[in-house]
Amino acid sequence: MPEHVPAPWIHSRPMPDYRALLAVDAKDFTGLPALLHAPVSQMIPELIDQALVKAGLDDLVNTKRFPANTGDGLVFGFDPARLPFVVSPFLDVLDDVLAQYNTHTMGPRIRLRASVHVGPLPDDGLPGDGNGTPRNDTHRLLDSRPVKAVLAASSEDVTHLAAILSDRVFTDVVLGGYAGLHPDRCIEVPATVDGKKFAQQAWLYIPVLDHFPCQSHGASPEPRS
Repeated sequence: MPEHVPAPWIHSRPMPDYRALLAVDAKDFTGLPALLHAPVSQMIPELIDQALVKAGLDDLVNTKRFPANTGDGLVFGFDPARLPFVVSPFLDVLDDVLAQYNTHTMGPRIRLRASVHVGPLPDDGLPGDGNGTPRNDTHRLLDSRPVKAVLAASSEDVTHLAAILSDRVFTDVVLGGYAGLHPDRCIEVPATVDGKKFAQQAWLYIPVLDHFPCQSHGASPEPRS
């Protein structure tokens, strides 16, 4: 094995610092005409930055760690100390920004899924920064059935954002009392992804919802123990 590729389980080594992660993805992006892909892809980061500023998170606009544009969304890391503020008020503000945009746009509406997670990730200024299990899980949460079901079954005039929090974020940030979001506003769901070996408990947070549509989609609420 090449020397630059570490061998796991042979000896102990320092863990990377924890990084919080935010990923967003646009509903029905691939169904848009090809002409609209680039403009919508460019608009999503602009809306995210606009919401960060309005939520008082100006510092995150220019300090994103290992940011990546995924075409129909984006993902970036940030200081975990800012996690409570990304959970609240950022998610609510992002919903407001999307609502305003969708009300006034002459183009296609942008409705987003968002996932929030945290875990140890390399962040050393190298090409592999940000890669690891927490990054993979962030994308799996984003693609999971419950959060997709919310946008599919809710009103496009009312619900502009559906967010899913990892159990770690919910436990440490929401149950821990650090975020301005009451735990009862989150719904526990089994997060699974079709065709993937992924199954985790997670928590839906929908800033504005006309009704709760997920009970027939494998995302019915479960009581907290």
